Amino acid sequence: MATKIKKHDTGKVIYKIVVYFIMGIFTLIYLIPFYIVFITSIKATPQLATQNPFIWFPTAKQISLKGYANIFTQYTIYSTDESMILVGLRNTILIMIPVIIGGMFSSSIAAYAYAKLHFKGKKVMYTILMLSMMLPGIITLIPSYFIYDNLGVTEYIPWFPLVIPPMFGSATCVFFLRGYYSSIPNDLLDSAKMDGLGFFGTYFKVILPLAKPAIFAQGLLGIVAVYNDYLLPLIYLTREENYTLQIALSTYSSAFATDLPSVMAGAVMSTIPILLLYLFLQKYFISGLTSSGVKR
Repeated sequence: MATKIKKHDTGKVIYKIVVYFIMGIFTLIYLIPFYIVFITSIKATPQLATQNPFIWFPTAKQISLKGYANIFTQYTIYSTDESMILVGLRNTILIMIPVIIGGMFSSSIAAYAYAKLHFKGKKVMYTILMLSMMLPGIITLIPSYFIYDNLGVTEYIPWFPLVIPPMFGSATCVFFLRGYYSSIPNDLLDSAKMDGLGFFGTYFKVILPLAKPAIFAQGLLGIVAVYNDYLLPLIYLTREENYTLQIALSTYSSAFATDLPSVMAGAVMSTIPILLLYLFLQKYFISGLTSSGVKR
């Protein structure tokens, strides 16, 4: 009996070693590109950055932070002499704030209605909403541009297509939150009604506190989507003072393509805000993706 237990324990240990080894290999493969970007960004000269064979571990003399200084000094707006990278980051944040706040509110309210309320045409409306998720955004891109252009939006209010439509919510977010809300017992809602709470009262005092992890998770995914958005800002933002961070970085990398350390420094700098945000909110993010609406 003791021999069988020992063999079983040995098998479990071997299994864990193999699993951790495989996971370590995949983690290493995943991290290598990030290491290359970072180590290239701190190399002293473009020649060192492009040297063949690649220098994986540069010496102290081969390391410099000049690339990080260049991204703030080399590329400036002509009219104001401001750093284009900082202006791009500011514009991205200004677009992101109303999109995330408005979009999350609209999506969560809609998800609450689809999950807990009963009204005529509910199933048909939800089906249409889900079908819209299957429609590639590129299909509606040109018609949308023609509409905004004929309204004069693209010339006078270029940020309008980037801010206002997303504030009405996302079908993907509604789908996720509806599933989360469905796990909340109806008894809680019945109790709220007995206490005299209406639709919005129940939402703010019962649903919203229970749904914080899910909303944080979806909000973080929304922030990443807006932060990394390249196509729509490229189409609608034609003036450099309106550029978002991704457009600014793309323009910078085209203008200073030979200065590889500076280009990589820009890539590292653009990654840091989202990385820090995830580190601070990872508890809510993981909880929102794995838990149900009620703590057990």
